[in-house]
Amino acid sequence: MLREDAEIIIKEAIRQVMPDAAVTRALKDREFGNGRIYLISAGKAAWQMAKTAEEVLGNRIESGICITKYGHVRGELKHVRCFEAGHPVPDENSFLATEEALKLVEGLQAEDTVLFLLSGGGSALFEKTLITGTELADITNRLLASGADIVEMNTIRKRLSGVKGGRFAQHCHPARVYNIILSDILGDPLDMIASGPACPDTATCAQAKAIAEKYGLKLSESAFVCLEKETPKKLDNVETVVTGSVGNLCRAAAGACENLGYEAHILTDRLDCEAREAGRFLSAIARSHQGSSRSLAFIAGGETVVHLTGKGKGGRNQELALGAADGIAGLENTAVFSVGSDGTDGPTDAAGGYCDGRTKERLADAGVDIYRTLQENDSYEALKKAGGLLFTGATGTNVNDVAVLLIKR
Repeated sequence: MLREDAEIIIKEAIRQVMPDAAVTRALKDREFGNGRIYLISAGKAAWQMAKTAEEVLGNRIESGICITKYGHVRGELKHVRCFEAGHPVPDENSFLATEEALKLVEGLQAEDTVLFLLSGGGSALFEKTLITGTELADITNRLLASGADIVEMNTIRKRLSGVKGGRFAQHCHPARVYNIILSDILGDPLDMIASGPACPDTATCAQAKAIAEKYGLKLSESAFVCLEKETPKKLDNVETVVTGSVGNLCRAAAGACENLGYEAHILTDRLDCEAREAGRFLSAIARSHQGSSRSLAFIAGGETVVHLTGKGKGGRNQELALGAADGIAGLENTAVFSVGSDGTDGPTDAAGGYCDGRTKERLADAGVDIYRTLQENDSYEALKKAGGLLFTGATGTNVNDVAVLLIKR
């Protein structure tokens, strides 16, 4: 019963943050004048955003480029060429596709418009590296493994890139850039979403160097020189609108819970801590409310981090769910689940994980120790044995993650 409720909540919450309606709202009644419109879409929701823009604008779009994650292109588009590339680490296809996008917007006029559709994942997918691809991948992997948050990562990545930190908007000048954003960062800091290709950078060189020192990054001389170069602090050819965020995801999840008879409480839409600790926190809330006579749902949205201490397989949402398993062990009609709105969780095919009061028992029967599994970062295999993996497939959107505690009465 709880697993069925979880599936319903996930499906409805993601449905309400799909980019279709959001992009349509941003383009409705929008005047573009007599100039040409070129479309660049980058991120894990790039294909869906580009498809919607084509449906709204039709033949007004001169040409376009869509760059998204492997497996996220769902068909050909009429005016837009689609590319798939690496995420969360950029690869050669990221660089090639971005080069095609830059060629497309060369030599534009002041009356032209670049319709720039941006979603989470753009930092890896939309990239013109100023250092070698090998070093960029190494720096990205080390930051991911260290537990650096997305703001810290993007502060570094901006300075190693020819398109991030406002540099793409500079490349488009004198054309106008209409920047439609699906936010995947807590608080929606415009200069950090996909590392802000069309937004003035608020971070400084000093902050970037401090982050590199904090995580002990070993940089080549060329990379260090990049950290010394300041990014654009003012852009006069950009207009930006945020069309969706994790706050929308949390409210959608709460509404879905209420439709199922739960009294829903949004704890936060800025969850930012270690994944397994977030799971433990939700399990503590579960124990505190076991005496309730009402069905309760507690919702936390955001983006947790994972510190890699082992060589297992999993993602932050799976680790969050498994982190709650010990604390809710033995509790009746109680479950914790967490999913990524984009349908993927780390380097796996799962969207997230689900645990209930019997998960620990199932794992013990399978010879799995929760503590050792978390130390090995092997949540995927553990949840697979317990029937706790959640799958949605690529959803076409990306507005962070949502974790839900359900207590059914």
